[in-house]
Amino acid sequence: VINTYGMQEIVSKEEELSSNVYIISKDGTDILSTTETGVRGRGNASWLYFPKKPYRLKFKSKQSPLDAPASAKKWTLISNYSDKSLMRNILAFEASRRIGQAYTPYCHPVDVVLNGEYKGCYQLCDQIEVNENRVNITEMEPEDLALPALSGGYLIEIDAYAKNETSYFISNSDIPVTIKSPDDEDITPTQSAYIKEFFNAMEAAVFAYNYADEENGYRKYLDLDSFLKHFIVGELSGNTDTYWSVYMYKDRNSDKLYTGPVWDFDLAFENDQRTYPINSLDDYIYATLGSVASSSVRELVNVIVKDDEASRIRLAELWNTARTEKGI
Repeated sequence: VINTYGMQEIVSKEEELSSNVYIISKDGTDILSTTETGVRGRGNASWLYFPKKPYRLKFKSKQSPLDAPASAKKWTLISNYSDKSLMRNILAFEASRRIGQAYTPYCHPVDVVLNGEYKGCYQLCDQIEVNENRVNITEMEPEDLALPALSGGYLIEIDAYAKNETSYFISNSDIPVTIKSPDDEDITPTQSAYIKEFFNAMEAAVFAYNYADEENGYRKYLDLDSFLKHFIVGELSGNTDTYWSVYMYKDRNSDKLYTGPVWDFDLAFENDQRTYPINSLDDYIYATLGSVASSSVRELVNVIVKDDEASRIRLAELWNTARTEKGI
């Protein structure tokens, strides 16, 4: 239940409205009551074009609503307007957990009442951010300007909408990347330059002649298992947008980028006329009709999952384990 101050309508993704927020669960026996909670819009196409708007909550103090693993101020309310089953994200997140990704976002279905009006069934989800029980990497400070502190942690997103963000870069191969952490207001030019340079080094290694070299190829910069597990969840679910948006992170004193967490499956599981029916495609969904942040993203994935023989073998091993041991 969200009551904004003065019953103001939520019309902005930037301006938070101070609100009283109540989360009522366990047949009404458990009530989380908060005041001065900031509520604003979130999302891209879902915010601009859909009548059922997504929102972000920012509590005044850290909370663990509905027994969520993380204690945090920021939480999301995902509208799932495109997914009439309201289950696709939940199902894909479960696949991510079973396949063993280091972190899968928490989510729980909730009914939302905004200023006395029922808005529908949403998903209360983690905000993707650096947190002990979210993306568990070192949180950087503005004074972390020299190695080893400069080496991390960073949370980034290959993001088709990167140019709409404050903190972003375009890689040498024209891949748009948003820097999610450190935050826009905290990141320094030195830190931004470091993660851009590291991403470019990874990208260059993928496109180099010796890309498959175990020591000097792209594995030097990219954790292969997390990339392939992320790939499996996207392809298994038939997600049109797997490579429209890809989260990645690098921890301090780590020499690799890790892929994850998974996110955004409202168009998966046969829910997009552009890719339906998925089983009629003669190749992976990303390689045929899937959306990509840039053509270079598709080429990068091609090298890893198609051209690299050792990676193809590892992909088959991970998929076999997921099917026979993980219940996917």
